[in-house]
Amino acid sequence: MNPVIGLDISKGKSDGQVFFDKGQPFGQSFCFQHNQEGLSQLLDVISNVRIKTEKTPTVILESTGHYHQAVIQFLEEHGILFLVVNPLISHQAKKSSLRKVKTDAVDAYRLCELYYKEEFEDHKQRGVQLLNLRHLTRQFDTLTQMYVQVKLQFQAILDQVFPDYRGIFGDLYSRVSLQLLKQFTTPTDFQAAGESNIAYTIASLCPSRSVRWADEKASLIVVAAANNPFQKVSYTSHLISLTLYIDLLLQYQEHLSHLRSQIDALAEEVEAYQIIQSIPGIGGKIAATILSEIGEIHRFNHAKKLVAFAGIDPIVYASGKFTATSNRITKRGSKKLRHALYLAVLCGLRKTGSKRLREFYDKKRESGKPYRVALIACVNKLLHWIYALLVKQEDFVDLA
Repeated sequence: MNPVIGLDISKGKSDGQVFFDKGQPFGQSFCFQHNQEGLSQLLDVISNVRIKTEKTPTVILESTGHYHQAVIQFLEEHGILFLVVNPLISHQAKKSSLRKVKTDAVDAYRLCELYYKEEFEDHKQRGVQLLNLRHLTRQFDTLTQMYVQVKLQFQAILDQVFPDYRGIFGDLYSRVSLQLLKQFTTPTDFQAAGESNIAYTIASLCPSRSVRWADEKASLIVVAAANNPFQKVSYTSHLISLTLYIDLLLQYQEHLSHLRSQIDALAEEVEAYQIIQSIPGIGGKIAATILSEIGEIHRFNHAKKLVAFAGIDPIVYASGKFTATSNRITKRGSKKLRHALYLAVLCGLRKTGSKRLREFYDKKRESGKPYRVALIACVNKLLHWIYALLVKQEDFVDLA
């Protein structure tokens, strides 16, 4: 016998079905909650199947984001073998049925049937350290996107209060720029404060810069305030929003800085982090993202599997005498990994980047490949290099 338990995972609960062997379902479907009592019920089902078949059943389930994490952790703690199936595979299997029935119990039943049809590789669990790194890098990206949105909203309000303030500081979102604007806010406030008071405030907010620099900035602000088209703010709501956005921007900067230091500290403990950074054009943030998304390199026994995992393998289409010559990438892998690799290629093609990558890119362009096709070819090549370096535990050697 080859027993299996299919689990259809949803938020807070799961539906299951037991098969003793191919074509031999056992009993009715069962349901359990994702708590200690419910997980104990799952363990009782596993024990019952083990007694009846004299074999420990394999558990098969779909990948469902974070909903299945509680079940997976429980199975790992009890040494139960499990398989996590790509939802694309299970969805295609469901479409093969002529009957349009969609329930959680039926989905669990079909997962069991899929287990006997396909040859699945054992689930290779990722290490806790790299999972922590992945969570932090993804959180960093999420906060960065939110930070960008707040910056855009802040600019929209500033354009209606003090538009000429933009050109005063090299970085509008620097701490001294935001703190100064929070303290005075409107052109009228700046004019009332006077140039000397503004210069003193700037110097106190940025003690690392010279007094002369603070005086120059204060002079520019006074001139900009005098020429500002909005000498009087008609809507007090703009002032409330501006202060709110300044507070949010400062908080986001603090959180992103803290996250960045945590990512760097965690990544420094992994040898592969330094190996990936040895490729010219790849900095700390991109290297940490690539490493965290790939995970342990031994999960892939060939570079082509890593390419497919990133979703940059080509769509192949051929029918009869027709064979497509213009193929797109599948984009069925890790979007975060693809984005990080794309940024790494853009950085690597700069003058200070990788000479080997630049040579490969120029060769593709000279052969008539369009710009984006050549870039994707570089992404593919870069990923092959990363795979080889991580397997061999060697640093990258660029052209002289």
